[in-house]
Amino acid sequence: MRYSPFVTTPQDPGDRRTTSDSSVISRPPKFVRPLIDFLEREASAGILLIIAAAIAIAWANSPWSASYDDLWNTHLAVDLGGRVLELNLREWVNDLAMVLFFFVAGLEIKRELTHGELRDPKQAALPIIGAFGGMIVPAVIYSIVNAGGDGSRGWGIPMATDIAIVMGVVAMLGTRAPSWAKLFLLALAIVDDIGAIVVIAIFYSEGVSFIWLGVAVVALVVAVSIRSRVPFIGAYLALGAICWFALHMASIHPTLAGVAFGLAAPVTPTRSRVLIDASATREQPGFSAAWEVSRQARATVSVVEWLQNRLHPWSAFIVVPIFALANAGVHVEVSELSGMVTNPVTWGVILGLVVGKTVGIASATLIAVKLRIGRLPRGVTPRYVIGAAALGGIGFTVSLFVTELAFGESILGEDARLGVLVGSIIAALVGTAIMTPGEVLTADDQMLDE
Repeated sequence: MRYSPFVTTPQDPGDRRTTSDSSVISRPPKFVRPLIDFLEREASAGILLIIAAAIAIAWANSPWSASYDDLWNTHLAVDLGGRVLELNLREWVNDLAMVLFFFVAGLEIKRELTHGELRDPKQAALPIIGAFGGMIVPAVIYSIVNAGGDGSRGWGIPMATDIAIVMGVVAMLGTRAPSWAKLFLLALAIVDDIGAIVVIAIFYSEGVSFIWLGVAVVALVVAVSIRSRVPFIGAYLALGAICWFALHMASIHPTLAGVAFGLAAPVTPTRSRVLIDASATREQPGFSAAWEVSRQARATVSVVEWLQNRLHPWSAFIVVPIFALANAGVHVEVSELSGMVTNPVTWGVILGLVVGKTVGIASATLIAVKLRIGRLPRGVTPRYVIGAAALGGIGFTVSLFVTELAFGESILGEDARLGVLVGSIIAALVGTAIMTPGEVLTADDQMLDE
């Protein structure tokens, strides 16, 4: 949602602009509109993510592969009152830049739980149940394949769904996929995010320092307690930085600070739209009046909605592609390829994403329909459910993130990354093949899409 706080008034007889000519006032220049449209489409984020991953893979397997490793292994240190925080560039991306990604995810979860698809338990039943099936079955398959092996720690890798790439694939399918599939996958991915957050917090954090954890909790509590009284964003940035650093020192992954602050953001506007005095710009034209109207308009939108719209482009089009560039560079030696493709870690991830996600999401969803826990929209057949479930196996971003937490830069990490890349590609192809014979959207689907 956008507001134009400046109202143009005629300054001289030759000025033909009027306050009623909304086409002149509010329409952006033609050369800007395509860029705005590009940034507003989730599919574009998925395409950019794929391009970044392709560049990383090509770079890591090119004659300049050493420069790829040298770049991301460059160490940067920060001295904070005698406590030195030293990480390589890849770790700074994964630990700090990805905070924005998880913060936006927290905002999306909060919005969906309060005003979106997940606020109604009956409406949310199918994607929630499907998401649980899509998390449990892949983890079980991976654990069976890697039972008793060195790679058993990576069971959380095939549990996630990458919503950006999935939305890109659904957009390319166009009317061959019902609009229900997009809503279903969006809600499912949100529940997936919640599950991934819990898994990371409980199973991929070791040696927790409860003193530093207490500092992080205090910072969050202070932020929640002042959110209705202190509008200054700098206060929350400072508290967020304290929370992030404390979680890092507590040996809990610091990106959880982003999720926590996102979930804590206010979801209720502080002002009603009917209280905006737009006439002030006509009675007393000038910057002060325009600024006041702008401030009032801003208050009619919740902090969650405002931040989500402002930060989503930064997360989707900058942070996530940089993350892919830093983590998707799997170096594959031809002489070692046979060993990688027969490695149980690689196969555990591939089977988890391709088979586990499809079976887990589809079976859980169809069983819920059979038990009348939820129902499918008119025209949505089990084939669409299976196709959507297969697309849920595209687990790129969060899967790579969990890979880094589980295995770091070890050989097992390389095997798992290869599994994520191959498994996500296969899942995309299988899901597309199942969806492609679909028919044009029905009138009911079109109404739902609107």
